[in-house]
Amino acid sequence: MVHITSGVSALICAIYLGHRKGYPSEAMRPHNLTLSVIGACLLWVGWFGFNAGSAVAANALASSAFVATHFATAAAALAWMFAEWIKSGKPIILGAISGAVAGLVAITPASGFVKPMPALLIGVIAGVGCYLMVSVVKQKFGYDDSLDVFGVHGIGGTLGAILTGIFATKEVNDLRNGGAMGWVDGNPGQVVNQLVAVAASWGLAIVGTFIILKVCDALTGVRATGLDEDEGLDLSMHGEEGYNFEG
Repeated sequence: MVHITSGVSALICAIYLGHRKGYPSEAMRPHNLTLSVIGACLLWVGWFGFNAGSAVAANALASSAFVATHFATAAAALAWMFAEWIKSGKPIILGAISGAVAGLVAITPASGFVKPMPALLIGVIAGVGCYLMVSVVKQKFGYDDSLDVFGVHGIGGTLGAILTGIFATKEVNDLRNGGAMGWVDGNPGQVVNQLVAVAASWGLAIVGTFIILKVCDALTGVRATGLDEDEGLDLSMHGEEGYNFEG
């Protein structure tokens, strides 16, 4: 649920803060795609320690979680890329790594409970679903989520949590000593449980984030001034820049 709460919190922050100056009329391209790809690759590898490592043992469950994580991430990266290809006429590397992160997010709650083929399906659904949130829904509603945290983490986490209730199976993780786990095992009630948990996470994130923003805004302010935004926060807040372009 950490991805749901962080993603929904990001949406509330984006709405509360409002647009950056120039958004959406001015092009605001990624800063450095090379570093972005390196970061995504580090996430992909590091995520195995999170999902597979949660078994706290080198056993069959850890191996299953490792495979499910890898399958879902690869499927989501390809699904996002192909959806972008169909909609825009060309795939881009930023889309591919965004899809990979969406797959990592979506498979996290399910990794210790689903087989490889459902993991692939979860990845495809997350890749396409998150792409549509970023490319269609965000433009329609106009909120300025510059890192697409809501579209990737909030929606990816929501989809993953719900799909866990569908595809969780005792053949992977028999937590109920032979009892049905998810819908595929004959327990559709688990989907309801997941929906309740998702709704609680959304509600907590919305209310909690709004309260925190109001308190911080009253004490210190949360929006940069127009002058600071023009100058850039590197200079206005830290007095230095990441690059020196002067000869």
